[in-house]
Amino acid sequence: MARPELGVCLLAMLAWAACARADDGERCIGAEGMAETRVHAGHAAINGVNLYYEDHGPREGMPLVLLNGGGSTIETTWGRALPLLARTRRVIALDEEGHGRSSFRDGPSSFEASADDVAALLEHLQVERADLMGFSNGASIALQVAIRHPRRVRRLVFASSMTRRDGAPAAFWAFMDGASLDNMPDPLKQAFLAHNPDPEALRRMHDRDAERMRHFRDVPDEQVRAVQAPVLVLAGDRDIVTPEHAAELARLFPRGRLMILPGGHGEYLGEQLTTLPGSCYPQRTLPLVLQFLDEAGEKH
Repeated sequence: MARPELGVCLLAMLAWAACARADDGERCIGAEGMAETRVHAGHAAINGVNLYYEDHGPREGMPLVLLNGGGSTIETTWGRALPLLARTRRVIALDEEGHGRSSFRDGPSSFEASADDVAALLEHLQVERADLMGFSNGASIALQVAIRHPRRVRRLVFASSMTRRDGAPAAFWAFMDGASLDNMPDPLKQAFLAHNPDPEALRRMHDRDAERMRHFRDVPDEQVRAVQAPVLVLAGDRDIVTPEHAAELARLFPRGRLMILPGGHGEYLGEQLTTLPGSCYPQRTLPLVLQFLDEAGEKH
């Protein structure tokens, strides 16, 4: 029998879509129309990495940690969403090792190592526990934080990612097998170079990310089932991850929820590559995410 909470989130999806249709002509204000929310930015020496982070919004309350997609920076993944979230939440965003303003680690990249970096950054910031929201590769990192450092995670938003290779179509893996810097999206290249103008560093970041995905290993179902934090699984109906895999994941997590939203990979969050200027998608999605994070019974 289907769990009732899955149905609740599917009803939320239908309401979201109805609002979007009703407001097709509306232009929404993105991050460029909002006041700057950053209260602190800096680097921390974490596990041999000079890790860049930003701390936005009010200081009180349960922090929300944002984890970027592969090849991305804080701005390209969260530029539209972050100001909306930071209106009411303390938001900690970071560039994964080798990305944006963070240095490379010695040795290969892995989701597990980056998860340990997140946990160590929280320790550095004296944050005992936080909510985590990861997009794409960032969701894979967030899941590893929940697996490896469960006491650090209160709630988890797992957006547009998979735990098994069969969660994405074969064409995606074929693309990754042939990935090169030449077919990396130009906005991601420019965003990296804006912070690190070294073309060789850009190539190194790309190649390390591509290598990590080429060697993507399935997360055992028993590790997914062991996550005790409430988890919201998000995906677009035209995402890289299949809706079927997202639904299966929501059932595997003991306290899983599911939300399938209109759009492509990250479009519902305002991700730079997939969201048109003036899109209302983040304004539709993020209140539902915050509702999940702020559910009664678990205070900030």
